[in-house]
Amino acid sequence: MKKLLTIIALNLFALFLTLDAYACTSAIFTGKVTADGRPILWKHRDTGEDNNRVEYFKGEKYNFIGLVNSPDKGGVVWIGTNDAGFSIMNTASYNLKDDDVKEMDMEGELMYKALAVCRTLEDFEEFLNNLPRPMRVEANFGVIDAIGGAAYYETNNTRFVKVDVNDPKIAPQGYLVYTNFSYTGRFNEGMGYIRQQNALDIISKESHFSVITPHWIFNKLSRSYYHSFMGTDLTSAESSPERFSGWVLDQDYIPRRSSTASVAIQGVNKGENPEMIIMWTVLGYPSAGVAIPLWVKAKERQPSVVLRSEKSENAYACDMALALKYKTFSNKRGSGQRYMNFNLIYNSNRTGYMQELASTEHYIETLFAEPIQRWRIKGLKTDELMQYYNDANEAVINAYLSISATK
Repeated sequence: MKKLLTIIALNLFALFLTLDAYACTSAIFTGKVTADGRPILWKHRDTGEDNNRVEYFKGEKYNFIGLVNSPDKGGVVWIGTNDAGFSIMNTASYNLKDDDVKEMDMEGELMYKALAVCRTLEDFEEFLNNLPRPMRVEANFGVIDAIGGAAYYETNNTRFVKVDVNDPKIAPQGYLVYTNFSYTGRFNEGMGYIRQQNALDIISKESHFSVITPHWIFNKLSRSYYHSFMGTDLTSAESSPERFSGWVLDQDYIPRRSSTASVAIQGVNKGENPEMIIMWTVLGYPSAGVAIPLWVKAKERQPSVVLRSEKSENAYACDMALALKYKTFSNKRGSGQRYMNFNLIYNSNRTGYMQELASTEHYIETLFAEPIQRWRIKGLKTDELMQYYNDANEAVINAYLSISATK
């Protein structure tokens, strides 16, 4: 009996680790709360596969770019946008499944197929209706399109429920935050309640000022160490780990050891050319990564630091961010992997990874600010874009070389 109980306990612990590894945080912001009136689709990705990169695909109807796991051989995307202005992402849900179907986790395949054929939310709904059952998913799919549509779709093997972010009765503040449970699922089951509250607390304080941009999202959410349940913030003087050893338990913050990317897809206003949808992408570990803007129109010629490198299937930007993450989570013995050396991320001397990389990210944001405004009026010039991509590549490479030389 004692042996049996031990086996059960180990299996439950393994299940907990598995669920924790697929626990993303996301939001859809309508133009009501963004700085420029354009919607933003955000996914902070947590997964068991550390290595992510960006890839361009030629679809049945539409071409698209997406975030993929580096080892994948194609046909799977975890967030992406196409040249018709349709963008999609997902968070795993753990309270929607109501059957005994065993072969699951087909969310990435579903999104890949949707990006290839969908232009609007209505197209996506028709796409879901026509999929063979079981759909082999248990997820919240977030979608925006180029004509103002914005919604989550709580989806399981047999059905889906649309949650319209433009409906003031559903989202009176102009946004919704989803983690790893569904509102139409079983009450009090699922995961991510604390992470959702973290995000809601942060957003609610500033959303009415219309300040939300992709970089606001990265800095305020994907790099936030605010904990709503404990009422602490590791970046504040009162809660700073510097007063102690610097080591803290990595539990229920938005960025965690399992965090591998943060992507904010900035949509367009009605009437604007969908080619100006921008997929701002941070690879590896958001607190040690740099946001880079990507456009579908660039096709295969995306910045080299986010693509498969010449030396491996991984992306340079992801490899560099992961190297810093592994230093932050360097204790591998026993439960040591649950702890992070926060001083390496953030400290009062401003030598943390997050602090040192901030200037590079700001440089890239400033670099693209003027041409983005011009391209929205005159159209995106790909030859000119390549020059800016080269500058961004160089800035990212130099930033990581500088940190490597000093750490």
